[in-house]
Amino acid sequence: MVELVSERAGASPTPSTASWSADLTTRDGYMFHVRPASPADEAALGAFFEHVDKEDLRFRFLSAIHNVGDDQLRALVTVDHDHTENFLAFDPATDRIVATAMLAADESLVRAEVALAIRTDFKRRGISWTLLDHVAAFARAKGIATLESIESRDNHQAIDLERERGWIASACPGDPASMMLRMTLSA
Repeated sequence: MVELVSERAGASPTPSTASWSADLTTRDGYMFHVRPASPADEAALGAFFEHVDKEDLRFRFLSAIHNVGDDQLRALVTVDHDHTENFLAFDPATDRIVATAMLAADESLVRAEVALAIRTDFKRRGISWTLLDHVAAFARAKGIATLESIESRDNHQAIDLERERGWIASACPGDPASMMLRMTLSA
């Protein structure tokens, strides 16, 4: 599970982070807008998680939760923008959040963990693939060498997605119910 570094609660995106806002197009032609989260997104992110399947919530947070609480939401939107970033994907027709991708790097910015969630009614449009590529490009630009994802062994969709994107799967040390997936980023 992605751990949050939230040293500067309420920090605004830095200019270099803000430059990672973009309009993206999936392989299927679906277009969406992505940008870093800000504290003003807390209520919209809460509404987003109400439309994420309960099983997908379990996969995202690696625990059985029925809703994402206020403290969790606050942590997802008050990231430090240095070691932690949370990208939000918006549907241009409704301006609603359709996906989120959290990146949390270690102190040395060598390794980072990534975790994605998508609205149930927006699955199978290629958003996860495209968003994961965007996060990988962001991590590469920050000099991060390795991306990691801890997945429940039951989360076949995420494991297959990551493997298709070149990630290598291995056993998760100390947790037989999970898998560790890694991607080495080239410069």
